[in-house]
Amino acid sequence: MKKLSVLLVLLLVITVSAFAQGQTEMSEETDAPFKVGVIYVSSPGDFGYSYMHDMGTKAAEEYFGDKIEVIRMENVPENDSAARALEQLVDEGCKIIFANSYNYQDYVLQVAKENPDVYFEHCSGYLSNENMSNYFGRMYQMRYLSGMIAGKMSPTGKLGYVGAFAIPEVIRGINAFTLGARAVNPDATVTVVWTNTWFDPSLERQGAMALLDQGVDVVAQHQDTTEPAKAAIAEGKYAIGYNADFRAITESDNVLVSPMWDWGNYMIPEIQAAMDGTWETQSYWGGLEDDMISLSPVSPLVPADFVAQVEAAKDMIAAGEMDVFWGEIKDNEGNVRQAAGEKMSDADMLSMGWFVEGVIGSTN
Repeated sequence: MKKLSVLLVLLLVITVSAFAQGQTEMSEETDAPFKVGVIYVSSPGDFGYSYMHDMGTKAAEEYFGDKIEVIRMENVPENDSAARALEQLVDEGCKIIFANSYNYQDYVLQVAKENPDVYFEHCSGYLSNENMSNYFGRMYQMRYLSGMIAGKMSPTGKLGYVGAFAIPEVIRGINAFTLGARAVNPDATVTVVWTNTWFDPSLERQGAMALLDQGVDVVAQHQDTTEPAKAAIAEGKYAIGYNADFRAITESDNVLVSPMWDWGNYMIPEIQAAMDGTWETQSYWGGLEDDMISLSPVSPLVPADFVAQVEAAKDMIAAGEMDVFWGEIKDNEGNVRQAAGEKMSDADMLSMGWFVEGVIGSTN
């Protein structure tokens, strides 16, 4: 009887210990930070596109504190390496993964289909799945406003634009910039050079120099580094930045203004939804109303009364009283692409493959 009592006591101790250990493991699992993965096409240290995306990621880290753990992978090529990077983030336990470049989208979709319990967020593309969203912002609105400033400040009306790839996103931005410039100076032209790369400081600088050699006096860009702006500044010309505040980075007032992103305003609610289990797939295209996009402080070289005009135009866009692709629009071959009084649909903007009147260059 005494032996039986001892056995029962030992069994009770073992059961209690096992239960306590299980509770501890459950508690540790519950307290573990929610893992967030991010892949960048370039290094955030370049002060360009990936830099601003990382500012959004850091905003999320500040907002959530130790509730989340972010795993970053940078300089990930837009090829099979992207799929391997995404799979590694899944293996490391990430529950939501952001991919910040257009040509990642096929790889994001592939890995999303293979991992239905993980949420995927792809920036700037159009593909989606039950567990994959695409997101971007109406940067064309800021391109238009920066074009107004470029058109005002150019002594010759000859503007230049260093473009990455001839895809709708970049073409749309060039067209918006041109429409903004011609709203101020109807004779303004925008000459385009393509680098066929998002991130290559040397090629970007060469593109800017080719434009400057043709006599342009304002260089704008859809590239990931500050090199086109630096090239313009070195020649005593004006520049329009992109992504971050290039005037602050270069410490030059010759950077007239920079269209900028605030990715945190999208990332934070998406991470929260993933944590809450309320995440839903979407195709998001936010603008001024969502604080996804903004203009940097304008250079003091721009007349204050004209800055007020730009601000008034921005307020009208935010209020829905006007937008960039409203009214009659001709292409650069003289064809009417949109009649007076019409408003371009999102579908037509998102698939844009032609240049507006005033652009010198080809989309081929």
